[in-house]
Amino acid sequence: MRILSLTEDTRKNLLEDLLKRSPNSYKQYEDSVNEIIENVRLNGDSAVFSYTKQFDGADIDSETVRVTRAEIDEAYELIDDKLIEVMKKSLSNIRIYHEKQKQYSWFDSRPDGVMLGQKVTPLARVGVYVPGGKAAYPSSVLMNVLPAKVAGVKKIVMATPCSREGKVNPATLAAADLAGVDEIYKAGGAQAIAALAFGTDSIPKVDKIVGPGNIYVALAKKAVFGYVSIDSIAGPSEILVLADETANPRYVAADLLSQAEHDELASAILITDSETLAQQVSTEIDCFTARLSRKDIIEKSLENYGYILVAANMEDAIGAANEIASEHLEILTANPFETMMKIENAGAIFLGEYASEPLGDYFAGPNHVLPTNGTAKFFSPLSVDDFIKKSSIISYSREALEPIYKDIVQFAESEQLTAHANSIKVRFEE
Repeated sequence: MRILSLTEDTRKNLLEDLLKRSPNSYKQYEDSVNEIIENVRLNGDSAVFSYTKQFDGADIDSETVRVTRAEIDEAYELIDDKLIEVMKKSLSNIRIYHEKQKQYSWFDSRPDGVMLGQKVTPLARVGVYVPGGKAAYPSSVLMNVLPAKVAGVKKIVMATPCSREGKVNPATLAAADLAGVDEIYKAGGAQAIAALAFGTDSIPKVDKIVGPGNIYVALAKKAVFGYVSIDSIAGPSEILVLADETANPRYVAADLLSQAEHDELASAILITDSETLAQQVSTEIDCFTARLSRKDIIEKSLENYGYILVAANMEDAIGAANEIASEHLEILTANPFETMMKIENAGAIFLGEYASEPLGDYFAGPNHVLPTNGTAKFFSPLSVDDFIKKSSIISYSREALEPIYKDIVQFAESEQLTAHANSIKVRFEE
């Protein structure tokens, strides 16, 4: 793994390199995605079923597109009972964590008859997209569905690709059933996003679409934003480890590789003020990679976006971490809590040598749907907030409005909005 000194030039070049992985950099796919979306918008089911045959090789129709209870029951039979128990434990942790995020309506009254407030309402219908290509991620099902359930969403619809035989991954089905998904449809790719955004005869329209996917899914979500809401345009996975000389190099190496194995575009970065640690981690990475099952993917990932940066001091290292704004940030320093207080930009922060990134992916409870590609500077993890909407409440009595109505009239007239002004004036005519 390449080792570089952290300088202004290396920091600038690194940031430019990482931004190349953003879905915004893959505009060559946009025309294809837009064509799919428009076809589904105009032709509904027939377009979805045609694309399912073309891309997934499955013959799906209006009778088979929705997953049945029998198919879900069959999925349970195909899964190890121990995995089911693990998913139930994970589900419980995720629910408990997200229940602490719940927001409630509030109202504030004054003696003169003014009442102001905020009404919190859950979204009515949410669509969850779940990938089903090279790998299945039941953990993502739990992470996307449970905040919606806690928020009180009335109907949760899931779309996921099926095999040539028309089967959905059994772990995905079991996770969806455990989490409380209402309806599951066999549809993948940009066509599934379009179906959820516009609705078809078989697949219902939703108010918001969440969930990860490939570049076609990401660009499709971007294209339908405005017709529906979306969570974010997710980029490839990334991890940044901030470590000093006290860190265990084997732990650091193992944690970097936990993200590098996702795909060739995944980013794994170590920033440290210890040259010794840098060399030790590089050696451990070589040892681990040689025996890991996804060796080819890891090697390409590290070749493309793997870095060990040696900073002059920890302050410079922290500054670089804040600029990169990584999806996952592990802090392995002598005092990780003190270091954490200086971090401004990160999707999820893992403190100490026993809080490795996969703990957050699967089990701890905080959401693993996180901002990528530097968007942690202005985006947050998926949460209950993503599944609610807020309405402002305003009520005034005549007694409360009378002392201020001329102020409102003056403001409106200064903007030449005389109908606005008149709307207030008529209430105090002689």
